[in-house]
Amino acid sequence: MLERIAEGINAGLAERGFDGSLKFDCGEDGVIVLADGVASTEDRETDCTIALSIGNLEKLLTGKLNPMTGVMMGKLKISGNPAVAMKLGSLLK
Repeated sequence: MLERIAEGINAGLAERGFDGSLKFDCGEDGVIVLADGVASTEDRETDCTIALSIGNLEKLLTGKLNPMTGVMMGKLKISGNPAVAMKLGSLLK
């Protein structure tokens, strides 16, 4: 499932690009890492990590979950450089 999501993110990265490195950590289900202009499921150190469930990741990427609301409700937990997480907004549009 994460491979499919990563492929969809790669399509968006081709059009917009993303500066920095960001990890979506879905716990035991795996990770998606945005770095060097691509999204992959290979785990590595990143500037920022967003911990969330796969369901909330799909909602976030489809615009059904507002990032700020997700953080306030505890559905998203951000660690590392929050400025990198803020750049995600431009990718989601």
